[in-house]
Amino acid sequence: MDNKLIYIYCLTEALPILKHDLKVEELDLMQIGGFYVIVKRVSAEEFSENNLRKKLDDLDWVERNARHHMTVITHIMEEHSVIPFQFGTLFKTENSLNQFIEKHSSSLSHNLLKIDKKEEWAVKIYCDKKQLSKKISEFSKNVRSIEKQILESSPGRAFLLKRKKVELTKQEVNKLISLNGQQCFNAFKNICTDEYANNILPREITKRNDDMILNVSFLICKNDVSDFVTMVSQHQHKYKSVHFSFEVTGPWPPFHFITIDKHG
Repeated sequence: MDNKLIYIYCLTEALPILKHDLKVEELDLMQIGGFYVIVKRVSAEEFSENNLRKKLDDLDWVERNARHHMTVITHIMEEHSVIPFQFGTLFKTENSLNQFIEKHSSSLSHNLLKIDKKEEWAVKIYCDKKQLSKKISEFSKNVRSIEKQILESSPGRAFLLKRKKVELTKQEVNKLISLNGQQCFNAFKNICTDEYANNILPREITKRNDDMILNVSFLICKNDVSDFVTMVSQHQHKYKSVHFSFEVTGPWPPFHFITIDKHG
């Protein structure tokens, strides 16, 4: 074990079975206290702080290893509640890992109880603001009013009112998006046990032509997942008129609902 670091995937309170498609020859199962910890031994040279930082610039390396990281965790969570660790979490020695587990054993047990028989699901909502702007008068009496004034005004005043309408349209579109987005969030929140608001991602990241207006992770009882997914589908139809589109994904490892300092 000389010159080796301990790379940690996740831990659970039940004995997991590691399948061969997980590259089990790379994995090690450690029992520490009342927990089973899934780890692998990695080269201290390869995974030193400086070298790891360099490798994070290698997108192929990151994608390949991050995918395996998630594969191991999602496999274990098919049968057991798990506390996942972030990609690249390392401990220098078995002793340092033991100390971490012992120090946080009460918190670890509390978190496992919190996520027991639950799954993390993510919902993203997008809106085509350009299309919504074209039909905003259907929803806004203020826009309808200014359109009426434009028709009844002299050319000079109509020109000024048209400029005012442009700004008013932006305001009314944003107001409508905020109102309907909140209604969707409230509906989804009612069927979950906890929620976590993620950052709104720009188009440069989403690679879409519409705008993300909601990005939330929900912790849901496994028995309610089917109802949750059905509800999202129903909202897709209900909010089609305001050019909303929905993306629901899961189950994910419950990263957003674990409150333990994971650094060793």
